[in-house]
Amino acid sequence: KPTGHLKVDRPQKYSNCCPTLYGFLPQTYCGVKVGRLCTERVGVPDIIGDGDPLDVCVITEKHFSHGDILVPAVPVGGLRMIEAKQADDKIICVLKDDASYGSWREISDVAQGLLDRLRHYFLTYKQIPGAAEPRRVEIPQVYGREEALEVIARSREDYRDTFGTVEERLAKLRGLL
Repeated sequence: KPTGHLKVDRPQKYSNCCPTLYGFLPQTYCGVKVGRLCTERVGVPDIIGDGDPLDVCVITEKHFSHGDILVPAVPVGGLRMIEAKQADDKIICVLKDDASYGSWREISDVAQGLLDRLRHYFLTYKQIPGAAEPRRVEIPQVYGREEALEVIARSREDYRDTFGTVEERLAKLRGLL
């Protein structure tokens, strides 16, 4: 997490697929400030960040054969997801300059059917067949571009608060050489 890059920690075990590219925003962290924002917006006390980078769903007409890439994306909105009192927002973006979706700028541009598929995916993707208790996941809000930008800003602040500034991280790395 200090580098802003992660490895796959939970390959899909069951037969559901995310309807968009799914990844994370580098150098973001869902910590105290993201949790506090979630508490403010939904009125549920004591929400904390999930301790992971901010998740992102990128809508594009393009197909990618592997996932170890960085793509320029434009936020249009997000899903405010809560799992076990932890904020786990999903920022919805469009691939910058995408021929089909690149002009979208707001969550209202996204077809309701696609939003429904994203909601269904995230409400079920961690369910394990035969588990004694299903995971408690909810998506109490779908929000627009301005709120997505606020979530991103707070997650960047959480990252800096947790891992330091770029200059502080570089100084630590230099100290190791």
